[in-house]
Amino acid sequence: MDTAVRHDDVNDAGGTPAAAPPAGIPSPAAPPGAVPRGGATVHQALIARQVEEQITARFPVGRRLRVLDVALRDGRQALPLARAGHEVTGLETDPELVGAVRRALELEPEGIRERTRIVPGDSRSTGAHFQPGSFDVVLCHGVLAPGDEPGPLLAGLGRVLAPDGLLSLVVPNTGAAALRPGLAGDWEGVLERLAPDPGERPLRREALSAALEGMSTPVRQWYGAGVFTGDDAPLPADGQGERLLSAEERAGRTDPYRSVAALLHLCAVRG
Repeated sequence: MDTAVRHDDVNDAGGTPAAAPPAGIPSPAAPPGAVPRGGATVHQALIARQVEEQITARFPVGRRLRVLDVALRDGRQALPLARAGHEVTGLETDPELVGAVRRALELEPEGIRERTRIVPGDSRSTGAHFQPGSFDVVLCHGVLAPGDEPGPLLAGLGRVLAPDGLLSLVVPNTGAAALRPGLAGDWEGVLERLAPDPGERPLRREALSAALEGMSTPVRQWYGAGVFTGDDAPLPADGQGERLLSAEERAGRTDPYRSVAALLHLCAVRG
């Protein structure tokens, strides 16, 4: 077994950049070559800030949290939380991505390696891997897509979430899908999105909120991510980047702007 990364021997939907650690927990500096802290998109940076805000508001300062990331990918959203002192478990189906994160972890300090666990598995099979109430925070970013049936996935996530635990759910905003092609002058794309396939199930915020309410995990806050920027817009490294983030951050919590953001970020708390 790889001693650098605790790995469960089991068989088989944008990550975020490094968020500032909760007060009271030091964030060790990662050496060069680790999972990148920079190079994030605007959307990733926004969601990282929103998650940090919710964790800081929800949990006592300095508490070490048990975090599950059900779409590990390159570790961009999970590794910063491990660096901040939390115990992080990542689910990932792609063996190449699993290998890449393991290699990146080899460059991290020993403490971060010890509190990071990678489980090869699917986001929809959390019940097969984890006991009920195993995690204080569950991240489900970019897993659900239009046409998916969210009920089974949400039920599985709710099952492994501890009482008073935080579920961070990020989905595409299908209710405003025509806006981006319209701003780009793609009128065919606009018409296509205004008349979607009748058999395609949209991801509506109201329906997702009702489903979470029905499983005793009501939404306590929701944000928009990407009111003014496209999906892959890189975050500028200069002062302009901070101004852009400030504008997006304020719009992402203000009506009516957040309703037309590219992504919806729902933060729910287990009862």
